[in-house]
Amino acid sequence: MTPGSNIPLAAARVAVDVAAPVRLDVSGLLLTADGKVRSDDDFIFYNQPSGPGVTYRSGGGGAPDAIIVDTTAVPPGIEKIVVTASPDAAGQTFQGIEPTATIRDADNGSALATFTPPRLGTETALVVVEIYLRGGQWKARAVGQGYADGLAGIATDFGVTVEEPAPAPVAPPQPLTPPPPAPAAQSPAAPPVPPAPPAAVPAPGAGKVNLDKGRVSLQKNQTVSLVKGGRPLLTRVKMGLGWEPAYRGADIDLDASVIAYGPQRNHIDSCYFGKLTILNGAVKHSGDNLTGEGAGDDEVIVVDLGRLPQEVSGLVFTVNSFSGQKFTEVAKAYCRLVDATTEEELVRFDLTHAEPQTGVMMAKLIRQFTGEWEMTAMGDFVKARTVRNMVKPAAQAL
Repeated sequence: MTPGSNIPLAAARVAVDVAAPVRLDVSGLLLTADGKVRSDDDFIFYNQPSGPGVTYRSGGGGAPDAIIVDTTAVPPGIEKIVVTASPDAAGQTFQGIEPTATIRDADNGSALATFTPPRLGTETALVVVEIYLRGGQWKARAVGQGYADGLAGIATDFGVTVEEPAPAPVAPPQPLTPPPPAPAAQSPAAPPVPPAPPAAVPAPGAGKVNLDKGRVSLQKNQTVSLVKGGRPLLTRVKMGLGWEPAYRGADIDLDASVIAYGPQRNHIDSCYFGKLTILNGAVKHSGDNLTGEGAGDDEVIVVDLGRLPQEVSGLVFTVNSFSGQKFTEVAKAYCRLVDATTEEELVRFDLTHAEPQTGVMMAKLIRQFTGEWEMTAMGDFVKARTVRNMVKPAAQAL
């Protein structure tokens, strides 16, 4: 799973175990529609190992600790169970010890999904996954949201009274990693952690919409589901990328590329001006534009979603300056998703700011568990003059 993705649960009883190279404290919180516990009894951890429908299971040091959720026994009014983790050693961060959550059928032990949160650094606690009720169906969502003040900070944020020698935070902790996109079906009450506000709220980094109302203009970190009328819409798409020189008379030689990844963020292949076709023709590049002048898209990458191998779960579209020109010398950079059959523009993202770097990740396409694709606007700058140097930061951004 990738951050923000979700799956329907194929079992009524599931176990979520969280493993890492170090010993972890794993906990579960039962939340109501307002994103809070009803009382401290809804905080399930090693000192309080059982609650209504939720239990804590110790791995004894030789196996991962786990939170077990019996969805048939979760009381009415509880809409979500969040599973959290923090290193057992005081003050230790997750940097270099990224955990992996495995969601299993609690009765037979079979794995239903796995998730490893990306881009961890100074976080000392994480909301790893959540088990939630939506439309009468229990689902699991990958989260990976980090906090700097440990498990006590998470507990406090969800309404648990924490009494310990360390000073308690006077305000809710600020997440260190951005919340993932919300699912298309969004309940009106938004908790203080993912899912994000409904798509109708035009806040940067918030909300996910679909194509039911036509063309969508995204802001940074917003997501659009490439479905219409509840059904997948697209089979072949074009990602058009364009830019202009910031200074009149100057040429700007940028290179557009797309990098394909597998479900573990493993690099599969890259399509760019030096390799115009990859994945048996499922991805094709239009060729290099050396100046950035002229109307319309400067470079186009065509993706046949229907022909992509199943191992491809993510595509990241990037732009680089091999000559070393910075993006502060570029104007009106954008990317747009076009239906390759009808030439209809469906999604557009205009880069509204620039940084003195030589690479930018413009957008990503992520295949969901259901088979549909979602596009997220990125606009993240990195120091990278070639697509090869973009592979690692783009993997971390999935």
